Amino acid sequence: MNLEKKIEKALISASTSNSKDKVEKLKLAHDLETNENAKWALNLMIENIEIANREKRPLCDDTGIPHVLIEVPSELNYFPTNLIENIKNGIVNGLINLPGRPMAVKGNDIERLKQSNGLYECSGMVKPPSFLFDSYDGDKIKIHILLLGGGSEIRSKTYRVFHQRNHKIIFQMAVDYLTEVLPQLGCTPSIPTIGIGRTHFEASALALKAMAYGDLNNQSNIEKKVTNALNKTNIGPMGLGGDTTVLGTFVNIGSQRASGVRIMAIRPACFVEPRVSTIEI
Repeated sequence: MNLEKKIEKALISASTSNSKDKVEKLKLAHDLETNENAKWALNLMIENIEIANREKRPLCDDTGIPHVLIEVPSELNYFPTNLIENIKNGIVNGLINLPGRPMAVKGNDIERLKQSNGLYECSGMVKPPSFLFDSYDGDKIKIHILLLGGGSEIRSKTYRVFHQRNHKIIFQMAVDYLTEVLPQLGCTPSIPTIGIGRTHFEASALALKAMAYGDLNNQSNIEKKVTNALNKTNIGPMGLGGDTTVLGTFVNIGSQRASGVRIMAIRPACFVEPRVSTIEI
């Protein structure tokens, strides 16, 4: 199978299925939930995933903006010909055959901002942003396709925190912000993502990597503390109350500079996200 076809299949897989760890956590939350309304909502979410996976239909009507993270072996001595072009073409084919939701805005810079010239009917016109690269100790190139929906992005935030050399202040601010916006999200339980770096770009990139690499069955102490704090808010699935406001948390802490400020990116994912699929070449 050529690379374009692999990328196409990966995009469709990301849109129509959830990872094993997430499905397991949803089912566990359903079994442990004591709030009957929350239990009902969780059951519908599990059914939604099963139907989407079985019939190869999108998990959500908002099929998301494709993002690409490429992990390159540290000692790579070659770079595949036309790699980027093949990935782009595979994404276009995947969005068409999924099919994705037409979301690409027509026009010049100002017309796109105003959305005054309409939308492209072809879902394949939804272009991925600039690709993100990372290195790792391995022997194969890994390509992660992530689909990011608008509801989560609208409620995401990247900002500076005066940390006072106390990491608890940083994470308390994250919990406070998430407690405020998760009821507005409407599609809880969430898997919030937090990236902490030196610049706004770095913090956002760290958050994207956290979504690609995160594992609900392998949570750090910090991730567990954030999760426990948010599950005490009684926001619950779909805002109906209960014990399951979040399934887990993904935190990625990068290099820091000598400063009184830390830059933090927070993304409160809806219950179908993160939508991620990975291939190796």
